[in-house]
Amino acid sequence: MPTLRPRLLSLGLATLLGTHATFAAETQPKQPEQPPLSKQTQRSGGQMPAEQQRLNFDHAELHFAVDIPKETLEATARLTFTAREATDVLLLDLDPELKISGIALDGKALPTSAWSNPDGRLQISLTKPLAKGGKTTVEIRYGGKPHVAKRAPWDGGFVWAKTEDGQPWVATAVEGEGCDMFWPCIDHPMGKPDLVDTYITVPKTLAAPGNGVLVDIKDQGANHTYHWRAKHPTTYAISLNIGPFDVLKGDYKSRYGNSIPMQMWYLRGHEAQAKQLFGEFPRMLDFFEQQIGPYPFGDEKMGVVETPHLGMEHQTINAYGNGYPRDQYGFDWLLQHEFSHEWFGNQVTNVDWDDMWIHEGFGTYMQPLYGQYRYGDMPYFSMLQTERTSVKNEHPIVAGRHQFEHEVYDADTGPANDIYYKGSLMLHTLRQMIGDQAFFEAVRRLVYGRPDPKPGNFAPHYATTRDYIDIVNQVTGKDLNWFFNVYLYEAALPALEVKHEGDTLSLHWKVPHDKPFPMPVEVQVGDTMHTLPMTDGNGTVAAPAGALVVVDPRSKVLRELPHIGEFQQWRKEQVEKKMKAEKKS
Repeated sequence: MPTLRPRLLSLGLATLLGTHATFAAETQPKQPEQPPLSKQTQRSGGQMPAEQQRLNFDHAELHFAVDIPKETLEATARLTFTAREATDVLLLDLDPELKISGIALDGKALPTSAWSNPDGRLQISLTKPLAKGGKTTVEIRYGGKPHVAKRAPWDGGFVWAKTEDGQPWVATAVEGEGCDMFWPCIDHPMGKPDLVDTYITVPKTLAAPGNGVLVDIKDQGANHTYHWRAKHPTTYAISLNIGPFDVLKGDYKSRYGNSIPMQMWYLRGHEAQAKQLFGEFPRMLDFFEQQIGPYPFGDEKMGVVETPHLGMEHQTINAYGNGYPRDQYGFDWLLQHEFSHEWFGNQVTNVDWDDMWIHEGFGTYMQPLYGQYRYGDMPYFSMLQTERTSVKNEHPIVAGRHQFEHEVYDADTGPANDIYYKGSLMLHTLRQMIGDQAFFEAVRRLVYGRPDPKPGNFAPHYATTRDYIDIVNQVTGKDLNWFFNVYLYEAALPALEVKHEGDTLSLHWKVPHDKPFPMPVEVQVGDTMHTLPMTDGNGTVAAPAGALVVVDPRSKVLRELPHIGEFQQWRKEQVEKKMKAEKKS
């Protein structure tokens, strides 16, 4: 089974993907052959070039006209930048298969000799150097056949699908390969524009829900143009959605005093299911606002759109294609997971793909937390147990260097799904160790950049792994670097060696590279609970022979457990046997 990339959490994975596969097969046609993506377009992130670091991305005005029968895109992008440092070039990213028909700089057409885009790194020479603080606007006209995602969102691109009654249903999902798959951008986590206006022209029989606030819909004969405006959107979270949608609307009265618009764009004929899902919105908002803090985009909307692919956290218009299932935990895990990224991904954005666990570890931990909020400890620990059986421990969650997206998500070279599951379980362990008050204060400081967030006193910002570690140390008043040095920067989990000799139980932490790991451990002996400080990695407790002994009875600590490894090996063998049997048949 391929790596779950990006943004997809597996809770009962086979069942969930099986449901989606059936749903998608009815809507997505066989994808045509197409040119391979250039190496540059395939890549996202890495070390940002100096030319891009010199620019602040002020505004993107994006005009899209989609020819659905031909599956083509005609677009114009007007991009405004302010120079942080003097520069004589604009360096952007755009898939070279989308041919550029013309570029103008500050209203004046440029000769073709002034720009080039051979491999997807669009270089535009300025007619005169831009001084620090200077502004410039570039207009880029381009179009063609955008890359088609064969299995969105695991691979990026457009999805050209049909509804059950044969109407067009179009979506984009580009997290892995990046925004340059359909608009000229800075394809890096730190390449977010301050403001984005999107204009999407479609036939009047269709709607085009988008990011942010709907400014207006303009009549253009047989077509109409939707104009959406979003503040500080994450680059890959800008999306196009086109289909025969109806919309449910409502308002959520926030505990912070503001009113948050809610919208659910669904396919006609799915009203009953959509109403049920829409009914979950207020409780999800209450959970996040209570546990984390104010909804970051309350002056825009909480939006969801039904898509022909499983899901993606497109800012204020989350993609949802889970098929409206009933769930043993009493809520739609996919919607909750994608919605969590409004806080972990869109409000606080990782500085580098190497910090991607900040999006996914926190985003994944929100499902057990929500289960606990709704129904208590049983769903909380049940979901954590499912996550635990999927942790691979083959690569560290954080490499400590600039990384491209594919390096993080490739299971052969990077942590892949461990940024979801191991990240979540690490946060569970941290919460048990430092307590709820310190844990959630540290989360708020990470998300909002301050401990007292209220609507209007914060804006989206960037953070690194180091930022979070420093916040935890500050909030707790302790040096907890040892904790993160093991869980984030080592591949293997700490192992707890337990020996019972006579009437003494001895514990010893065995840690990769013998790093310090003074993780306290609870031990139940008979009816009595003991907490061993393990200050030097060792601890002992009196335990008479024959007494009931349970180490870590409340499952507080993420550690190596032999039975988990044995189960994972057995599960792998069963999958291989099934595949061999299917080949023979």
